Amino acid sequence: MENQKLPNATVVLVLGILSIITCCCYGVVGLTLAIIALVLAKKDLILYHLAPEKYSNYQNLNVGRILAIIGIVINVLSIIYFIAILSYFGFAALQNPALMQEKMRQLQGM
Repeated sequence: MENQKLPNATVVLVLGILSIITCCCYGVVGLTLAIIALVLAKKDLILYHLAPEKYSNYQNLNVGRILAIIGIVINVLSIIYFIAILSYFGFAALQNPALMQEKMRQLQGM
């Protein structure tokens, strides 16, 4: 009998990669993709542990799961960074270039 493929292994791998790539989208998009990847990976891990001899692409699932975990860490750090920038400069300074230049001059000590 030929080995089957885990149903979500490729999807988990793609979502794990995309979660890292989209960390610059304020962290929200990548965090969402990584969480979805982890949920799908958990379902496939349960299937794999019930009958490991039936499935052949466990490596893709494992790599995708690891990438999703890395994606979560990077995206959480990205969210913390954007919140820190927003709290330091303020929302008004981010929308007004003249005010932002004034804040930057104050930061540089000029």
